[in-house]
Amino acid sequence: MTTGPMASRHRWIYLGAIGLLVAMLITGLLSFTQLHATDQADRKAGQLARALGSAGYPVPARDQIVHTLGEDGGAVCANPSNALTQAQWTSGMSNGADGPGRRPVLSDRDAVRAEAIVLSVYCPDRLAEIQDKIDDLNLRDTVRK
Repeated sequence: MTTGPMASRHRWIYLGAIGLLVAMLITGLLSFTQLHATDQADRKAGQLARALGSAGYPVPARDQIVHTLGEDGGAVCANPSNALTQAQWTSGMSNGADGPGRRPVLSDRDAVRAEAIVLSVYCPDRLAEIQDKIDDLNLRDTVRK
C-alpha cells in the first residue's frame, strides 16, 4: 500500500462515498416508514368515513380526515378523559358567547355520538374512559335535520 498525497486523497473520497451511501440509506428508510404511516392513516380515515356515513353523518373528505387525525387520532385521542380536555369539551357545548353571556346549552346527541365514533376508530381503548362521562351529559335532539 502506498502512502503519500494520492492515497490520502483517495481515502477521503472513499469515506465521503460511504457517508453518502449511509445518508441515502437512512433517507430511504425514513421515507418508507412515512409511506407506511400514510397508508395506515388513509385506512383509518376510510374506516371513519364509512362509520360516519353509516351513522347518517356528513362525511368530510378523506384527505381532510387524514390531515386532521393522522394515524393516531391526534388531539382527539391524546387524553380525552383528563380534566382540562373535559373542560374544553364542555366549554365547546355553550352558546358561543363570551363573558357574562356565556352559558351552557343542551347539546345535540348527534354531535357527541360523532365524537364517540371518532374515538372508536382511532383509539377504542380510550372510549371506555369517557363513555361514562358521555352518558352523564344532558343531551337533546337540538339540531334540525
